[in-house]
Amino acid sequence: MRTRTTRLLALPAALAAATLALSGCSGAQDAQSTRTTLNYATGDAEPECLDPHVGGNYPQALLGTNFAESLVSRDKDGKIIPWLAESWKESADGKTWEFVLKDGVKFTDGTPLTWEAVKANVDHLLDPDTASSTGYLAFQQIADVTRGANDHVAVVHLKQTDSALLESFAQPWNAIESPTALKRSQEENCASPVGTGPFVVDSWTKQDRVVLTRNENYTSAPADAANQDGPAKLQEIVWRFIPDATTRYNALSSGEVDVIDNAQPNNITAAGDNSGLEDLNAPRPGSSNRIELNSGHAPFNDKKVREAFIRAANVDDGIQSLFMGTAPRSTSALGSTEPLSKDMPGSYPHDVDAANRLLDEAGWTKGSDGIREKDGKKLTARFPVSTNQSIPAEQSLFEQIQAGAKEVGIDVKLQPVDLQSWYSALGKDDYELVDAPYTKVGPDVLRILYHSDSIKPAPSGYFANHAQIDDEQLDTVLDKARASTDADERAKLYEQAQQIIADAQVILPLYDQQNHFLHSTGVKGLRALPTVNTPTFLDVEPLPAS
Repeated sequence: MRTRTTRLLALPAALAAATLALSGCSGAQDAQSTRTTLNYATGDAEPECLDPHVGGNYPQALLGTNFAESLVSRDKDGKIIPWLAESWKESADGKTWEFVLKDGVKFTDGTPLTWEAVKANVDHLLDPDTASSTGYLAFQQIADVTRGANDHVAVVHLKQTDSALLESFAQPWNAIESPTALKRSQEENCASPVGTGPFVVDSWTKQDRVVLTRNENYTSAPADAANQDGPAKLQEIVWRFIPDATTRYNALSSGEVDVIDNAQPNNITAAGDNSGLEDLNAPRPGSSNRIELNSGHAPFNDKKVREAFIRAANVDDGIQSLFMGTAPRSTSALGSTEPLSKDMPGSYPHDVDAANRLLDEAGWTKGSDGIREKDGKKLTARFPVSTNQSIPAEQSLFEQIQAGAKEVGIDVKLQPVDLQSWYSALGKDDYELVDAPYTKVGPDVLRILYHSDSIKPAPSGYFANHAQIDDEQLDTVLDKARASTDADERAKLYEQAQQIIADAQVILPLYDQQNHFLHSTGVKGLRALPTVNTPTFLDVEPLPAS
């Protein structure tokens, strides 16, 4: 999973002048005219809870990476490497794992890292009252955690072999938090979760900012970090919530903030040698960004109608015109960051004639308004769109797909909503189409998204199989892949799973899940943690003073 850095043009001064008043570049300064406060502006939705165990979405991971840490991490080549666990060992039958924890590590409330902390976190994630989704779904095969040879050995017992266990422990949603803090009320823990990370949650002003301050006693860097010797060099991160893409970019180009996420393609492609801005391009792992067709009820319970919608969509032209080369087309259920991803362009062609023929065969005829009808019902498809997750370019792509569907007689009703309303629509099954990005380390994401077990909601109320595909053959293949410890066998099984999903025509792949972190050239040492490519500020140097 490699990242790419690109230099960008700054916006003209007239646009920069339109920037809203944001937190400035005040920050602590030293005699060399540097500052140790970094200002970050996110366009992702503000979390309802900062504890990544609760729910488990990407905005929580963005923040959580900086204060909570995992047992293991991944390097840029995808290899699992030590983090809070310095080593691990799997039993011969694959059902028991021993993790040797780093000695001397403490949570920022003073609680020591021991096997009991690992057990408390696993129990917390699997407790229905926690309302976890991402972590809960990843840890389903864990039966218990017990003490090993000493307090710094955690023994994880599985119900059955789980080839994705290390990948699951690498995720920020399964980070290890203070067992003492977890005993507090959920409200308290959501406001100020306690980890071992290089920063601490100092304050949270809702609808404005979270302030993170340096953990002066930090000792637990992942194995690939440049800074292995102690605390971060920054003293503070001011994390601003700025939903408007233009406002965020204006703030960056004017120097009001140092880093932004969720950048628009036109900002990303405005490259130039003297811009003073750079792009850290770090696509998220797991699934591709795709539209899922709800096969659980009409009209997409009919495969011909699903195929017709997919044939009507001119995705290639839309991505080329709207994303300006920043997001190559995907034709796989997996993101290209996953080594086992298999592109299948033949499964998702643009063919309007074929779309019309398929709908004719399915018994849908065009009415006077051009929308097809059958048994007195119009051929409509509700498509809730989270404006917190979809940047304007993506929303424009959906509008182009909507127009293509209308051309063949399908009335796609785009419904822009906030994140909570979006979750509500999915939970109530009030959708026929949805774009639901899902980030997970490794190909086991296919099981979470397309196994029939995932039609059943997690304790949070969220279910991941939005396509509602219920295929016995696919379930068997995904179960075998999860249980297999043979790399070649797993690869063949995951390729087979991707083919079954493509043949079922329940998704329309679009492109990799995008992650573009634009930052000033004064930000040195910023990198994306190669687990789910969230930014880590451990290695960032003090910044030039404003």
